[in-house]
Amino acid sequence: MDTLFDEPSAFDRDALAERLKQLAARDIYIGGSSWKYEGWLGQIYTRGNYLVRGRFSQKFFNDTCLKEYAATFPTVCGDFAFYQFPSDEFWRRLFQQTPPHFRFAFKVPEQITCKIFPAHARYGMQGGTENESFLNADLLKESFLRPLWPYHNRTALLIFEFGSFSKKSFAEASEFLDRLDPFLAKLPPHFRYAVEIRNPDFLDRDYFTCLRNHKIAHVFNAWSRMPELRYQMAIPDSFTADFVVSRALLRQGRSYEEAVQLFSPYTEVKDPNLEVRASLRDIIRIAQDKQMTAFLFVNNRLEGNAPATILAITEPGG
Repeated sequence: MDTLFDEPSAFDRDALAERLKQLAARDIYIGGSSWKYEGWLGQIYTRGNYLVRGRFSQKFFNDTCLKEYAATFPTVCGDFAFYQFPSDEFWRRLFQQTPPHFRFAFKVPEQITCKIFPAHARYGMQGGTENESFLNADLLKESFLRPLWPYHNRTALLIFEFGSFSKKSFAEASEFLDRLDPFLAKLPPHFRYAVEIRNPDFLDRDYFTCLRNHKIAHVFNAWSRMPELRYQMAIPDSFTADFVVSRALLRQGRSYEEAVQLFSPYTEVKDPNLEVRASLRDIIRIAQDKQMTAFLFVNNRLEGNAPATILAITEPGG
């Protein structure tokens, strides 16, 4: 509930919610990458809703803020799924927090998409080793898709995010496609799928043909070492399905770590990216012209505050 002691905000949440509702009615779904950001308090979130014994509770906020997020946005990309195979109970609690019309996108666990585990403390003894489960369709079906199946009608999209492959992993794109193509052929047809790659040299005719053959979308991704969105969109036949997906993650040339340091705690836009904004508007127009469903996800680390970025790109006449 609201409280008398919430500070007034210049952020027009109601206007954003109405714009996004109207776009969703035309099958244009726009949301954030995750949702648990205290920097959005006073914008998307009402601080008074998360008080425990008169004090703000970060745990209560993290556990419950999805419900308030869904009052403004029609969709979200669940990046958390990249790091785990969620349990049945996790899925149940997650979907309970959103209304039936709300749509989730989820990144598929990295256990499926990581070929060599990074030499990072998070991976422990696995760091630097070959992943035996890379593109294992049976593991995906049993450990991820089966528990998610009761909610498939509310799951709009599953994204296979592949990090940058070294030459040691795949000397050229054809070697990657030799592994990807039979994997995609085994996917159950009951979900939408999209593929996000981070090797610019993989963006060739064979890659797009592979996706098109399986009715899977290429994710137009704004990322530090990928071509700008407009260049990806201009590649012949880069629209590979009857829906379109874009993830606006980072300014070209800026690392994730640099963005975190620059923008955290994500309370405001600090570096407007007019290039990406224009491309996202173009995707919206293309999707509407071609009567395609579109899913656009904006990350805080693109400009500093995803809600304000989304408010800007949905500005009437923008």
